[in-house]
Amino acid sequence: MPEPTKKEENEVLAPAPAPPPEEPNKEKEAGTAPVKEPNKEKEAGTAPAKEPNKEKEAGTAPAKEPNKEKEAGTSPGKDEEDASPPGGLPPGLGSRALERKDSEWSIGESPVGEEQDKQNANSQLSILFVEKPQGGTVKVGENITFIAKVKAEDLLRKPTVKWFKGKWMDLASKAGKHLQLKETFERHSRVYTFEMQIIKAKENYAGNYRCEVTYKDKFDSCSFDLEVLESTGTTPNIDIRSAFKRSGEGQDDAGELDFSGLLKRREVKPQEEQPEVDVWELLKNAKPSEYEKIAFQYGITDLRGMLRRLKRMRRVEKKSAAFARILDPAYQVDKGGRVRFVVELADPKLEVKWYKNGQEIRPSTKYIFEHKGCERIMFINNCVLTDDSEYYVTAGDEKCSTELFVREPPVMVTKQLEDTKAYCGERVELECEVSEDDANVKWFKNGEEIIPGPKSRYHIRVEGKKHILIIDGATKADSAEYSVMTTGGQSSAKLSVDLKPLKILTPLTDQTVNLGKEICLKCEVSENITGKWTKNGLPVQETDHVKIVHKGRIHKLVIANALVEDEGDYVFTPDDYSVTLPAKVHVVDPPKINLDGLDADNTVTVIAGNKLRLEIPISGEPPPKALWSRADKAIMEGSGRIRSENYPDSTTLVIDIAEKDDSGVYHINLKNEAGEAHASIKIKVVDIPDPPVAPNVTDVGDDWCIMTWDPPLYDGGSPILGYFIERKKKQSSRWMRLNFDLCKETIFEPKKMIEGVAYEVRIFAVNAVGISKPSMPSKPFVPLAVTSPPTLLTVDSVTDTTVTMKWRPPDQIGAAGLDGYVLEYCFEGTDDWIAANTELIEKTKFTITGLPTDSRIYVRVKAVNAAGASEPKYYSQPILVKEIIEAPKIRIPRHLKQTYIRRVGEAINLVIPFQGKPRPELIWTKDGAPIDKNQINIRNSETDTIVFIRKAERSHSGKYDLQVKVEKFVETASIDIRVIDRPGPPQLVKIEDVWGENVALSWTPPRDDGNTAITGYTIQKADKKSMEWFTVIEHYHRTSATITELVIGNEYYFRVFAENMCGLSEDATMTKESAVIAKDGKIYKNPVYEDFDFTEAPMFTQPLVNTYAVAGYNATLNCSVRGNPKPKITWMKNKVVIKDDPRYRMFSNQGVCTLEIRKPSPYDGGTYCCKAVNDLGTVEIECKLEVKVIYQGVNSPGQPVFLEGQQQVLQL
Repeated sequence: MPEPTKKEENEVLAPAPAPPPEEPNKEKEAGTAPVKEPNKEKEAGTAPAKEPNKEKEAGTAPAKEPNKEKEAGTSPGKDEEDASPPGGLPPGLGSRALERKDSEWSIGESPVGEEQDKQNANSQLSILFVEKPQGGTVKVGENITFIAKVKAEDLLRKPTVKWFKGKWMDLASKAGKHLQLKETFERHSRVYTFEMQIIKAKENYAGNYRCEVTYKDKFDSCSFDLEVLESTGTTPNIDIRSAFKRSGEGQDDAGELDFSGLLKRREVKPQEEQPEVDVWELLKNAKPSEYEKIAFQYGITDLRGMLRRLKRMRRVEKKSAAFARILDPAYQVDKGGRVRFVVELADPKLEVKWYKNGQEIRPSTKYIFEHKGCERIMFINNCVLTDDSEYYVTAGDEKCSTELFVREPPVMVTKQLEDTKAYCGERVELECEVSEDDANVKWFKNGEEIIPGPKSRYHIRVEGKKHILIIDGATKADSAEYSVMTTGGQSSAKLSVDLKPLKILTPLTDQTVNLGKEICLKCEVSENITGKWTKNGLPVQETDHVKIVHKGRIHKLVIANALVEDEGDYVFTPDDYSVTLPAKVHVVDPPKINLDGLDADNTVTVIAGNKLRLEIPISGEPPPKALWSRADKAIMEGSGRIRSENYPDSTTLVIDIAEKDDSGVYHINLKNEAGEAHASIKIKVVDIPDPPVAPNVTDVGDDWCIMTWDPPLYDGGSPILGYFIERKKKQSSRWMRLNFDLCKETIFEPKKMIEGVAYEVRIFAVNAVGISKPSMPSKPFVPLAVTSPPTLLTVDSVTDTTVTMKWRPPDQIGAAGLDGYVLEYCFEGTDDWIAANTELIEKTKFTITGLPTDSRIYVRVKAVNAAGASEPKYYSQPILVKEIIEAPKIRIPRHLKQTYIRRVGEAINLVIPFQGKPRPELIWTKDGAPIDKNQINIRNSETDTIVFIRKAERSHSGKYDLQVKVEKFVETASIDIRVIDRPGPPQLVKIEDVWGENVALSWTPPRDDGNTAITGYTIQKADKKSMEWFTVIEHYHRTSATITELVIGNEYYFRVFAENMCGLSEDATMTKESAVIAKDGKIYKNPVYEDFDFTEAPMFTQPLVNTYAVAGYNATLNCSVRGNPKPKITWMKNKVVIKDDPRYRMFSNQGVCTLEIRKPSPYDGGTYCCKAVNDLGTVEIECKLEVKVIYQGVNSPGQPVFLEGQQQVLQL
């Protein structure tokens, strides 16, 4: 059994509808040339044969009609029953083959390599197939699969594939238990795979097959052969009709490959009787080069199948053991006749059974069985068309088969067609009569068969024996020779269709229309015919702009909005007539002036000195004539400074080197045959403005001034848009622009000038044309500023008649300096300010005298310089002129609230503010005793007291108390002062021990610590030989130390300095004894330290967590582990180690372990475990992974999830 062709994994049944069998221009099949349906060419390379009035058919001369007199003298019954098929068909192929003459049968295998060469050429021209189905061989009862592949890279949808047996038998209708059609699509390679599988092949399945693929306008086909071999070793029964077996409905073999319906009737003219010829004998004895000639001559269409059978018959010559004589390959009988089947048995004792289409035949009045010796005979009486089947007889384990053809009597034409003449558009009927009712009749036009249909103009009506061909709306193309053909005769007639005489009822007329109006060209002729419109010799196409109307005999050409382009010569020409209807269309348009490009008042501005070229679009048909004028004076075309230029679609005014006097109103006049148009344009010549007058500086500040100016006398014909201001230092020639945005006003405030420096300013005027020349500079000015207001105005003291005020100088004084202050006051309830001083006050304190007791006054102070008085500084509230007792209060500075430390020799200057009125009494004490004013200076004022010591000594340390008294109110405060000095040396330094290269020292702290804590010690060593001291340890806090790395053999002295925050002690205490580093001294053994054990059993520092994943998206599981030695990591799923699986990737970086699952599926869900192992132990950790799948917006566990592009997304 041959191996079936490879198939894709997913299979989809895809039967395709079959095309109509008469589809013209079929492609080559099985290597043959294309065959046209009506005018069929010879198959397998023969010349085309004409259908009606056929010339040689199958290589013979045209058959002549039998002599009617001879027909009358013969026995009709015998002629009908024993007549041989026309054209010399072999016995058994009588009317059966005649009925199927129009079937498209494959020619079969070429006896030479010509067919293979054609097939290879066809393969090279393939445009859709990637892989074509190949021919194959299969044994009876076995399966075979044919595969075709189509590349889908350039296809937008699935192509259509059809499978055929022979030329046009669509196998989609035969799909069943013996035939399956499947299709698959591979997304990665984008290849469509189409399969045809034949299941349990039978002998009659052999033949030529074809696969066709279509996609839009692309088409490709491929032919291949199937050879079915006998499964037994017996000689096959040669059956010329086995490939055309009929399938009966309701039988067991229903749905098998049944091709008897492929045969069309082959109508030929009746011929004289010819002796029957055995085609098998001819083929067996002929040369291979003559096979096609014999097949065509005797009407054999399945030559390939016959050749394969002939090949098997030659190859297998084994005789039958059961049958001495087998059935003939085929039998033929007329409808209603009787047929006799005879076999001869080798053993008369064998039991014989007869079968029809696989069903056993029982004796009846229709089927009669006879036994004559070894002969077994079966008669079939009164044969009908249903008896046309395959029959076989069995004897023991062997059988032989045959095919019975039931022939119908030929149908004759009793009434011939008649020649007919008609006019175009009329209904034509061609009528004939045949010898039988409802007979099968075919109509032809010029030899091509007429196929009626719902959209066809040809209709066929049958009324018993009468057959009528109806042509609706005949045209000249219908003029032809029409013929009718039956199984027993034919008739032909000529149809001539002419045009009716045409009369022009309403001709076209010339038209003149305005632009934008409707153009309607209308004509009427005597016939309802179509026609064509042309314009200037070119065809007119219907658009949204142009409408072509045909209603009955009236033809219109309508243009809704006439354009200039629509002007021309229009001609209407009726189809099929040489008559023309001309008309001229002239489109006119009144002149128009387009001023849309100008402003609202049609003003054009030009800069003086520039050239003006003003182009005004105009329109009109015919083109209008333009005339420019100014003040009733025409502007002519020419070469003057002011001139006009005219064009078909525009007119232009040109002014060379515009001047101020060219300003004015200019007029345009247009005129053509459709009308006139007028317009006026105002031309304005503008220039830069005159320079402004020199500006005036009206006010000056510290870094600013205020300047004003007047607009220029002439603005240049364009409004002043603004001004630019520049300044410079008087001694400089470099001007600097002060504003980059135009100043719209005639006042400006320059800023950021240097106080005390002389400046000048100037102005530029700006209009739409440009910037004027600069104005004359202003008079020089110097920016000077008053000072800022004085600060910190406070009441110093109040008596019953005076108020003493004090303040601080202004924060900003400026270049003008500060000349003094003016102190003013006013009584509460009035606004009259009275100057307290007649001359400027230079100090920041002043006493206002002569005030009434118990009055209330407001006070302010001003600073005065050369620029004037500053803004006043007000005291915030009214002052009561009355002396008030204020309880004392001492304000100790923050740095004196803790111990005040100073070194010996430094100065001490302490300022302690206080409050109290009247002036309080101050008492200083030290450690409870009065202060010695010879050592400590005390200075008191009204607001503070100062303690001053020029050179501090340690005796000045102590607690200082301050007492402030105002009458009975007392306030006290204390200050701790500590005077520190460098410490004394340590009291005693001893050498405690000497070993190896080391010396142990100890000492006692110094008696004098310098009035502050000891912060450390400095140790030095000196070799006895040189006595040069070297520092060994600095800032050492303990009173004992070990000196190392001494030189063996040397003798050392050591000394120690004490240290506090003032520094090292002036002297150092030295050891009395020396330390000798002996060469053979004690051996110092370094202590032995055990190595630290860093080993550790594995331990997870971050566990795995349960995770949800979406199917198709990568998922990761993470944990972290530590251990020494580094543990070995193993991942498991459901207690099974994951190893060498490409769907998993494992990472380990710095103790972080990661398992990546690539595009998981629900199968990947489960319990995952991470295992860490080293020499000290093993540890495991687990987690669960659940994989969710999204099915059309639903998450697998049951919660709805919206897909991409919707508002809701999956939340894990």
